[in-house]
Amino acid sequence: MATKCLARPDVAIARTPNHPVFPFLDLKAQFTEIRDEVIEAVIRVMDSQHFILGPEVQALETEIADYVGAQFAIGCASGSDALLLALMALDIGAGDEVITTPFTFGATAGSIARLGARPVFVDIDPETFNIDERQIEAAITPKTRAIMPVHLFGLSAQMDSIMSLAQSRSLAVIEDAAQAIGALWKGKGIGSLGTFGCFSFFPSKNLGGAGDGGMVTTNDPELAQRLKVLRVHGTRKKYSYDLLGMNSRLDALQAAVLRVKLNHLGDWSEARRRNARRYEELFREYELLDRIILPTSPETSFHVYNQYSIRVEERDDLQRHLGEQGIPSEVYYPGPLHLQPAFSALGYRLGDFPKTEAACTQVLALPIYPEITAEQQRAAVLAIAEFYSRKG
Repeated sequence: MATKCLARPDVAIARTPNHPVFPFLDLKAQFTEIRDEVIEAVIRVMDSQHFILGPEVQALETEIADYVGAQFAIGCASGSDALLLALMALDIGAGDEVITTPFTFGATAGSIARLGARPVFVDIDPETFNIDERQIEAAITPKTRAIMPVHLFGLSAQMDSIMSLAQSRSLAVIEDAAQAIGALWKGKGIGSLGTFGCFSFFPSKNLGGAGDGGMVTTNDPELAQRLKVLRVHGTRKKYSYDLLGMNSRLDALQAAVLRVKLNHLGDWSEARRRNARRYEELFREYELLDRIILPTSPETSFHVYNQYSIRVEERDDLQRHLGEQGIPSEVYYPGPLHLQPAFSALGYRLGDFPKTEAACTQVLALPIYPEITAEQQRAAVLAIAEFYSRKG
């Protein structure tokens, strides 16, 4: 199919080669909108001089639990710690196996390996980038204790099949929801479906703090209480250590900032979804749908687009071209976990997970933050159209 005429007088964004004309993620634009609310919240904490856990954290925990539809939420120091604490609460350790995906951030499998357990990888569904639920059962062994699906880029994994299989085999399900707060599976909040939901408040997330932070959700009161003990060195009372825990407390400043942002999260999620629809319209307008695979959004899911990752055969050349045109882009992720040096002891080899390996050479994320303008999105798609026009 011929690429559409590229002359667009309505696009008025000056380009400086190798210098982005707009950011991949504009946190300053977000802060400008809520600056007064955030400053008021920070001053409230400073006036209280209560910085670790306390009323602000408790209020955020209640609000997050309500938002995702879980009974309990327990704040911690990071999304990585959320995964680690969930595994610790289940006493997962040496000799145990946890099934997960190799197409994810390193903390997913890293949390498993840090406890001496073995990450067992299963390939992805190439349409959703999430773990292929049809392959999970074959990976279960007598050592399997849990399944850790990742709701990658803000799209829910296929939770009906995963939960059904887990329940039939008496396995825990730890949802890695670091990128998916606000996402839904058949109308139910991600983080409310499994044994645990694990969230990250890293600044680049849809609900991002002013530093690190995390949250674990659960519907089990005993596990919730165990998490609260584990995050404070395993203590129920001062200097009395009931469990081998860790220091993973959410601080009040982060909680106060996150409480402000949580009030806006619904609007920001809708803006990301609107921007995804606009990208699809633009790619269709420039007749690029035969060259590019767009992110999927099944009817069963409410996608919140922490990332907007397209798939292209000529990914590296295209990204180089975009950089020369001043258009920002990122690759999530350039290398599968099963081929990373940190996981070499697992014994996996090139070719073990071909769909994951293919995705790592083809995915390219375009900016999709709520404040991006229609003109900026058009400039990004125009630059992609120019690339394919030159290729013929």
